[in-house]
Amino acid sequence: MLTINTLISWKTDDDNKKVERILWIEPQSNITYVIDVNLNAFPYSRLLSDIEESIKQGIAFIEPDDAFGRIINEEDISEKDKEARDKAWEIISEIVCLEPLIFIPKERRNLIKKVSTLHNVHENTVVKYLKKYWKRGKTKNALLPDYYQCGGKGKEKSTGILKRGRPRKNTEIFGEGINVDDDIKRVFRIAVNKYYHTSAQNSLMLTYELMRKEFFSNEIKVENGIEIPIVKPSSEGPSYAQFKYWFEKERNLKKEVSLRRSAKKYEQENRPIIGSSTAEALGPGSIYQIDATVADVYLVSQFNRNWIIGRPVVYGVIDVFSRLVTGIYIGLEGPSWVGAMMALANATMDKVEFCRNYGIEISTEEWPACHLPDSILADRGELEGKNAENLINALGIRIMNTPPYRADWKGIIEQNFKTTSDRVKPFMPGVVNPDLRERGDKDYRLDAKLNLYEFTQIMIKSVLYHNNQHLLRNYNREEMMIEDDVKCIPLELWNWGIANRSGKLKSVDADIVKLCLMPTATATVTGKGIKFKNLYYSSKMTLKENWFEKARNKGSWKIKVSYDPRNMKYIYIISPDHSDFEKCYMLDYQKSYFDKYYEEIEYLQEKEKLEMKKMADDELQKRVDLMAEIESIVAKADMESKKERIFQESDSKKVQGIRRNRRIEKVLNRENEAFELSKQTDKKEGEVIPIDSDMELLKRKQKEALKKIYE
Repeated sequence: MLTINTLISWKTDDDNKKVERILWIEPQSNITYVIDVNLNAFPYSRLLSDIEESIKQGIAFIEPDDAFGRIINEEDISEKDKEARDKAWEIISEIVCLEPLIFIPKERRNLIKKVSTLHNVHENTVVKYLKKYWKRGKTKNALLPDYYQCGGKGKEKSTGILKRGRPRKNTEIFGEGINVDDDIKRVFRIAVNKYYHTSAQNSLMLTYELMRKEFFSNEIKVENGIEIPIVKPSSEGPSYAQFKYWFEKERNLKKEVSLRRSAKKYEQENRPIIGSSTAEALGPGSIYQIDATVADVYLVSQFNRNWIIGRPVVYGVIDVFSRLVTGIYIGLEGPSWVGAMMALANATMDKVEFCRNYGIEISTEEWPACHLPDSILADRGELEGKNAENLINALGIRIMNTPPYRADWKGIIEQNFKTTSDRVKPFMPGVVNPDLRERGDKDYRLDAKLNLYEFTQIMIKSVLYHNNQHLLRNYNREEMMIEDDVKCIPLELWNWGIANRSGKLKSVDADIVKLCLMPTATATVTGKGIKFKNLYYSSKMTLKENWFEKARNKGSWKIKVSYDPRNMKYIYIISPDHSDFEKCYMLDYQKSYFDKYYEEIEYLQEKEKLEMKKMADDELQKRVDLMAEIESIVAKADMESKKERIFQESDSKKVQGIRRNRRIEKVLNRENEAFELSKQTDKKEGEVIPIDSDMELLKRKQKEALKKIYE
């Protein structure tokens, strides 16, 4: 299905690629307006049927990736760039919405003249802003300046005649210095390998001095018969700052530690640990309504069904024209921006894959909504503030908020919540029933049996019923709908509107939508991985660039990440120019948290902390018991020692007899420790052996032990 902002690539005779962006679609007149994103030309018209036929014949293709869009958060735009963007938007905002009038050359010419006179700017400036707006996806952020493309960050600068870098002070005395070319770099590598990567563990400064002695000296003087190299002045060789800069740039910690200390030391200490109302809507996607409610049911945890986790928050996104539910979110977050974010992201995603994640198989025709709308109507809450600015500027969506205490302005989504609740409430355990909360009645919260996953399954099936079978008895059909025998079922109204009304649905890459919606937070790069919410992550890029190795050896640092609380298995690092992102994976040893909601992970972590505190108290008591037992044994031994003071020898004799006493003790222990099977004892039960006889027996055994030793 062709929609606004779709990129069409055409085959040409030469190697140049012709790419057009769809700016306007009018199905009734079979006309669409497009613009060539690679040429400096105005929009022109094409027959919609010609584009569709060309795609079928393989002459044209739909481009899946929009390389002209930029992923950028409002808070990351500099004030200078915002000022340039807002100034351009102020000039063209009044005429870009006059579609399709703005695409007709004669009318466009008159509009450009009026705007240029009104704002006192040249006509060419207005034309430049218009083309830039159309080519880059019809969003406000399309007007941002391209300063991010300036410069040569990360590129090696070529070596010329002029000295690079900050000029030296006192050049009359010390000279201007030299540039580090390929020959100097080769000397640096030789010196580092020869003097630094050795077991002598020379400092970097000593390595630099030895390098100058060997490679930057041309004369020799003899003193006392010893040849001493004369080092060139600093103006004729590289400075220590140049040497250190190159060293840090190409530093290999693994090689350094392995050669200076040992490979074993590296492995031990330095390696990485790893969204009447219908009359306002022109068609599908014209207006979405979004709202949240707290479900009248108590849920239990996925970890343990004995843990009651409270009532979930249900977010819904509904199309005003067709009443089709385009997105949902069920969780414990909100009502808040995070909940609204997830519902809007769900409205743009493939519903086949979404339902499959919950064990429900559907076809695309059963739930075809996977686009962004032209505008969203919401409360004065989640979509009011800086979080919504990315929707307005980056995705080109108009945000409309209702006045305070006017929920009736969003009557469609409010009524949908009521009918959904009435439909499923009688069949669910743990439902809120205030009429039963009298003295002596059973607490309905104790009847909770469903977890978040199972409740989401119920809500998905309810949405599928609403979209495909629910009859809208109060929907006022238009005359054309009655002529076409369109039933008042959301899906049929949606499909009719797509075919007969001007399309307002926007095609945006799912990853771009998610990144523009996801909350951002600060994570810490450590030697164990990227630490975020007490979880650890890694990625191919971080491992390749040795992030964790550097963090362990040089110290940790902070980074900004985006995340989805519904799936904490991944977090995302956005590149500095906002043109790409790096996907990070949760480390394998945390498998117990895989595919779990953030709320349940947080609940489990708090539960574990509580259990650890309890176990710490028990452990302390056991340690106290052990201490008491040890003290008892020691006290008994001390008492026995005091009894035998009459046989006490001098200190010197005690020390001299250690070896002999050890040999005697060993012989006696061997007799007691030796294995004897079917051993019979001669002592009768209850028989008391006098102490004197034991002492005589001990003396006799000592004599026998001594005899064996000396034999």
